[in-house]
Amino acid sequence: MDDRVAGALSLPDDWPAHPDLSLALNRMGGFDWDLDTGLMHLDQPALDVFDLTPEEYDGRPGSLHGRVPTDEAIRLDGVVSQALKSGRTNYGAYFRIQRRDGSLRWTHTQGYVRRDGTGRPRRIIGIVRDATQELADSTARRELDEERGRRTSLVEGTTAALAHARTVKDVIAVLKNSEGLAHLGATSLVMGLLESGRIHLVADGPEGAHVPGTRYTRVDEQYPMSEVVRTLTPRFIDSAGDFAASYPVLWPHISHLGITSAAYMPLIAQARPIGALGLLYSDKAGFTADERNLLMALGTSIAQSLQRAMLYEQEHDLAEGLQQAMLPRRIPAVPGAQVAVRYRSARLGRDIGGDWYDLIPLPGGRVGAVIGDVQGHDTHAAAVMGQLRIVLRAYAAEGHSPATVMARASVFLHELDTDRFATCTYAEVDLTTGVVQVVRAGHVDPLLRDVDGSCRRVPAEGGLPLGLSAEFGRLEYPVSTVELDPGQTLILFTDGLVELPGADLDEGMQLLTTRVTGGPHDLQKLADQLCDAVDGRGGQDDVALLLLRRRAAHAPQPGGRLQQHVAQNDPEALSSSRHMIRAAVRAWGAKDRADEIELAADELITNALMHTDGGAVVTIRVLAGTERRLRVDVEDRSSALPRRRDAGEAGVSGRGLMLVDRLADVWGVESRGSGKCVWCEFLIPAR
Repeated sequence: MDDRVAGALSLPDDWPAHPDLSLALNRMGGFDWDLDTGLMHLDQPALDVFDLTPEEYDGRPGSLHGRVPTDEAIRLDGVVSQALKSGRTNYGAYFRIQRRDGSLRWTHTQGYVRRDGTGRPRRIIGIVRDATQELADSTARRELDEERGRRTSLVEGTTAALAHARTVKDVIAVLKNSEGLAHLGATSLVMGLLESGRIHLVADGPEGAHVPGTRYTRVDEQYPMSEVVRTLTPRFIDSAGDFAASYPVLWPHISHLGITSAAYMPLIAQARPIGALGLLYSDKAGFTADERNLLMALGTSIAQSLQRAMLYEQEHDLAEGLQQAMLPRRIPAVPGAQVAVRYRSARLGRDIGGDWYDLIPLPGGRVGAVIGDVQGHDTHAAAVMGQLRIVLRAYAAEGHSPATVMARASVFLHELDTDRFATCTYAEVDLTTGVVQVVRAGHVDPLLRDVDGSCRRVPAEGGLPLGLSAEFGRLEYPVSTVELDPGQTLILFTDGLVELPGADLDEGMQLLTTRVTGGPHDLQKLADQLCDAVDGRGGQDDVALLLLRRRAAHAPQPGGRLQQHVAQNDPEALSSSRHMIRAAVRAWGAKDRADEIELAADELITNALMHTDGGAVVTIRVLAGTERRLRVDVEDRSSALPRRRDAGEAGVSGRGLMLVDRLADVWGVESRGSGKCVWCEFLIPAR
């Protein structure tokens, strides 16, 4: 062409166009991927295809995840991996990207694999281009949409089902029952997990497929699962002949199953093998590229679910072990009582509850029974539970009254560095007399089972949950008293035993009462049956259960007896002793004289606290004889005997013994070694 022709055509100044400009005008960009460093360079046209700015891309393929949907990324990774492993020099694939405005566009990539002298891939150079228009109405678009829909449905359906699998057994059950795997035409599956360098077979395949000696196999043995774990490469067996030639040790044991092909895939999570999955086919020969990609995508999803299930089981075992360590290792033998305890875990992974039980031997033939539940379902709840159990045991062993034990435990929890509260019931049982003092902190009422099997709820006036009562300054815990006759059973439990889906607490309590009434007489069997009922309805909460039956051999000899220490400057203990006296008097059939007995006892206690050092010990008991009498003893460490004084017209003191003399049928003073005992007696009706 001469200069005149060129001038007449008025060619542009940048003619002929630079290749980069040609690519950009055709919505095509280039990339250069260094496989050793993992860095991938994208030129500006390539960034435009992905709708990214240079600031949004850091040179690593992971930066593209926001543009490439997960299922497309899995398929694309499979195509690239297959090209690298098979030795091919190039590959191509269509995939969809999501642009900044949320719209989806088709994209095509073509890559050229550069290898070194040993054949190892070092670099991939290629192009990406917008292929939306190309595939708009083409057959390729329809075929890709159909294949993508099938693939997406299969992967998403199986993944969704696996999302609910909590354990390895759940994962296996989902796979065996999965409609998606059935659509693949697989007859059955086998699965092995990598444990300490060996493969543990956890799913056997079809009936009669188990090969003796293969429950545990080494990674270096000539088995297909061993091979894929060792090489981290899927193994597709296209025919029975291929199977027999490749695995002569295994094939003779399974040839009778009619297997025509198989696919074995390594299960890889976080770049580490955790096991292998095998799918066995009886009417299939060979695998297409799409089928191989699909199975590899499924393998990735299954591996993630398995890893989650294995971690779940490990965390649950750790959490459950922590809680079990917080519970009493053994329940002590209690003379005069039969005891059964149970703890049922809801198996919610590491989310464990703060439920607990405890049995505390106390002096004088008494025992403390505790049931409680710390708010929350985690290891912190279990840790708080362990501390609460210890302080409750300590306060009870120190001789404090049930109300004081509960109040001090509430203060302890409030001062603990936690935002948790706890519900609790503490019952102090005198096995000699059968008198039970019950204190309830926001917990469910206990039950009482009679000798004939009938069961009833024991309403106990309660206070606020532990921690909350201290926070709001309401530390009063009223004491309810009930008599436990020989053969009767006190039942303490947490709310997991009575919670029912769609029902209120009263309905749950009524159902539990019915179950206890119709339950076996044997205490251990009854405890098992109650927990089994929770398992049967799929209870979602932990359950702690304590049953205490008073033996017939421990019937009261002369009558009831209760004792309590009242320290100086302890208004809670003084108030609690009044509760104890009032409740015991009514329980022992002396309700008509309750006010007189309480007033006389209060005067004796007050005198001891005002005029002596070291507090007082209050004992209230029933004396059997020709006449039934109730006796109140107040012991102190002073040897000085009290004397009745005239208070005078304006006196505010000196009236105590005068009141006792007027109220009681008889009273007196006895020397007790280093101290004394002031006592009074009241005639009460026969039982």
